[in-house]
Amino acid sequence: MKYDNMTIALHWCTALLVVALWAIGQTADWTPRGMLRTDYWSIHIVFGFALAIVLAWRILWRRVGGRRLPAADVGLLHLLARAAHLALYALLLVVVGLGVVNAFVRGYNLFGIFRLPHLGDADLRGPITHWHGLAANVLMGLALLHACAALAHHYVFKDEVLRRMLPGSA
Repeated sequence: MKYDNMTIALHWCTALLVVALWAIGQTADWTPRGMLRTDYWSIHIVFGFALAIVLAWRILWRRVGGRRLPAADVGLLHLLARAAHLALYALLLVVVGLGVVNAFVRGYNLFGIFRLPHLGDADLRGPITHWHGLAANVLMGLALLHACAALAHHYVFKDEVLRRMLPGSA
């Protein structure tokens, strides 16, 4: 049994956006100051707002739609999997929330054609950026652990856990 196509699409959209956002966040300051850096950060911000929409849609879909599957594990493995999923959702909310706040505190210039309104105290830029980056790094670490667990289910336990979330007919 597999998850429904919408759940699968939202899962993989989330994963791709998180990886892209993290990679851009880690490398954007390597670009020379000027339009290239503005555009690179603009992509990060647009993808961040897209992730906010995907995350809201995903949470709503999980509450009102989406196929519920029985737990793949029992006992301690089930508790660990549940805790990891809850932590992933919590970290996604924290990272996205801090990113949105950061975008508005900074009043980012998007692609040199639109500027987000500058809201809040400019002195908060440093601390918000720090916590956003730290939370993003923790999220990436947990996402890597999540991916390793899925691969362990597939190659070590040889069960159907990974296949439940792979695209294809649901």
